[in-house]
This record gives sequence, structure tokens and C-alpha cells, in this order.
Amino acid sequence: MKKEQIAVIVAVVIVIGYLYSLPVKGLVQPKVQQGTGKVASTTERPNANINVDMVSTSAKNVIGAGLSAKIIDLEGQLKNASNDADKLSLQKQLAKAWDDVSQPAPAAFYYQDVARKENTAENWINAGSRFNDAYKLTQDTAAQPTFDANAVEAFQNATKLKPESLDAKAGLGIAYVNGGGPPMQGIGLLLDVVKQDPTNRNAQLNLGLFAMKSGQFEKAVDRFKTLIAQKPEVEPYFYLAESYKQLGMRKEAIDAYQKCKEMMPDQNFDQRIDQYIKELKN
Repeated sequence: MKKEQIAVIVAVVIVIGYLYSLPVKGLVQPKVQQGTGKVASTTERPNANINVDMVSTSAKNVIGAGLSAKIIDLEGQLKNASNDADKLSLQKQLAKAWDDVSQPAPAAFYYQDVARKENTAENWINAGSRFNDAYKLTQDTAAQPTFDANAVEAFQNATKLKPESLDAKAGLGIAYVNGGGPPMQGIGLLLDVVKQDPTNRNAQLNLGLFAMKSGQFEKAVDRFKTLIAQKPEVEPYFYLAESYKQLGMRKEAIDAYQKCKEMMPDQNFDQRIDQYIKELKN
């Protein structure tokens, strides 16, 4: 499997991931335990078994033996490294190698190792961003709390080192809304970011996505249209189409779905989009 093919597959997973995700906790009405009148607890604890070895094994199955060969070689060198300088260098190489094949989960753990040794805001932002991406991409609900907790730790460290960083603030807001902190505080952080920088893609995209998950589709439309006006991309177009569909705006939804097909020519993705369009036309 080539790197370009992996990038397409990852993009497909991202844009359809919304369909399989649960509403954001704290942004929608909580469930009440039957017969008690009490709000059901939604707190999830990180799973100590989720580590770099576990996620690396899963990621290698995705990318195939050919692209795994270099990574396996680097892992062997890291295991046999005798001094801290060599270990740090190999951890940096492994983080980049996983980035190159669009696998954020193992990359995140290696960036975390680097940040713990070189305590800079940039390193912590790199780690937190990959953990947020890993949370977004995975359908493994057992892994999500670990990714989210690590993202919160990373961005909190980044904001301490560089309080003015909007990337750190946006990342922390996303991690909070995902379940790592007070959801509305997370939304507040994201709103503050777009107030200071309306072009911040990460904050705008996630505000739109969280609006969708809480049923505020009009607000979501505004967010995605703002992003598309800045730079047309398949992900905001897909979410725009989904938002229009939920609002009953069929023509607008079909037009946005068509844009997705134009921007990402992939047979499997096109077939899925064609099915969505067919459903809207019936």
C-alpha cells in the first residue's frame, strides 16, 4: 500500500467518522438512570493497557508490511539503544515515520516521549495534536479515554510554557469537549481562539463538529462555510453536506456532497457519497 493511498483512506475515515460517533457529553441533555431520577455517570478512565506497543501493532496492520519495515527497524534500534541521546533521536524518527503514514496514535506516544525529555511548547503541541487526532480517528472506545487524557496533559503543559499559543488553547478546548474536562469550558476556549483568529482552522472545524453533535446545525453550517471560504477542503464540505441534510435542505446537501466527490476521487468514497445523494433524491 502506497503512502498516497493511506492518506486517502485516512481522509475517508475522518469525514465519515461523524456518522459513528456519540453526542458530545455535556453539550446535550444527559441520560437519567431508569427509576432513580439521577443523571448517569459518563466519566471514563484511561486504560493503562493502551500504550505505544499496542497502537503500533494495530497501525502496522493498517499500513502493511512494506511500509512497516522501516518502522520495525527503528523500533529495534530504539530497543537496543544504550544512551539517552540515541533514544531521543530514534523517538523523533519514529514519531515522524508514523506521521508520514498518517497514523497519529503511535506518533502521539513518541511525540509525548520527546516532550517529556525536551520540555518545549512545540513538542507538547505536537503530542497533543496527535492524541486529539487519534481520538477522532479511532472507533475503539476503550482507547479514547487514554488518548483524551494524554491530549489534556500535553496541551496543559503547552499552555503553561506558552500561554499565548492559540494552537495549544484550541487543542485543550477540543480535548475538554471530548471528555477530558468541563465541556463548556472547552467550548469557551475554542470561541476565544476564533475571536482572536477567525481563520484558525482547528477551532472553527471542531466548533462546527461539536455544533452538529449537539443538534445545532444552523451554527454548524456557518462554521463550515467560513472554513470553505478560507480554503475549500473535503472534510468541511462533507460536514456541511451532513448539516444541510439534517436541516432538510436537500439541494444544498447534494451540491456539497458533489464537491466532496470532486475533491477526493476515490471509488469507495464516491460510492458512499452516491448513496447519500440517492437517498436525498428519493
